[in-house]
Amino acid sequence: MKSIGIDLGGTNIKAGLVDKSGKILFKTSVPTESELGYKHVIEQIIKATTIVIEKDDDVVGIGIGAPGIVSAEEGTVKSPPNIPGWKKVNLGKILSDKFGKKVFVENDANAAAIGEYIFGAGKTTKSFIMVTLGTGVGGGIIYDGKLFRGETGGAGEIGHVTINYKGRKCNCGSYGCIETYVGNQRIVEKVKREIKSNPDSKVVELAGEKLETLSPKTLYDAAKLGDEYAIKAIEDIAVMLGAAFASTVNLLDISTIILGGGVSGFGNFLLTPLKKNLKERVLAPNRPRVKIKLSKLKNDAGIKGASSLAFYHS
Repeated sequence: MKSIGIDLGGTNIKAGLVDKSGKILFKTSVPTESELGYKHVIEQIIKATTIVIEKDDDVVGIGIGAPGIVSAEEGTVKSPPNIPGWKKVNLGKILSDKFGKKVFVENDANAAAIGEYIFGAGKTTKSFIMVTLGTGVGGGIIYDGKLFRGETGGAGEIGHVTINYKGRKCNCGSYGCIETYVGNQRIVEKVKREIKSNPDSKVVELAGEKLETLSPKTLYDAAKLGDEYAIKAIEDIAVMLGAAFASTVNLLDISTIILGGGVSGFGNFLLTPLKKNLKERVLAPNRPRVKIKLSKLKNDAGIKGASSLAFYHS
């Protein structure tokens, strides 16, 4: 049994042929070219899908993980960020009509959660909170083996848990959301502000005096070299995440969190203080049960998560 997974990203559209065990048998990628408008992006999605289906069309279905507001029942995607002109598109119907296959459309963070449940770190856990740390902070909730969508399909927006009600303005319109502190760009901005007071940090050595190559990975590389500033900066991220995660655990009474995305690559520099801070903040009865796992899908989370939609619904 095989399915096709389509990961609609801001830069590239990745597509792959995946078997029931989660093994990617074939994958490809085409540029999203979102600046050319939503109709062109749809053409690129079709192009990527065609490349895979020409390799093997014996599949149970096609799964798509997309940013924006998704109606899984309708197969529609509304207002994905940074794609001009895309308001509400029935992506499911477009691809179903084109390829004659069952098509399942889901928010990309929800798809990642289902992927972990079917293939990854959530296989042995009936309930967990999936958190993806990257450009933003995404989330998906699996409760008792089922995806929890909420009333309108918008559940799991962990990136918009407020950790400072007087904090910085978020793109969502609120203030002090965790995403405004630990998204990739926000981390870089914070380091650039603070590095002036830490000119001898290995971060400067690794990124250059003008910090032209600075990224979250630079912090990790500096931390591995024993740089005190980098270690402290990652600990600060852990404390903020701990506050957001504890609020979520206390609200939902779900004790397992699975972390994915680039920032989760900070390893124990992040995990050790995060676990400590989380356990300090959750309600006392929950402390022995709380655990954090790392995603097992890693770089292929988008394709595997999307492909798992077909298996999840079959």
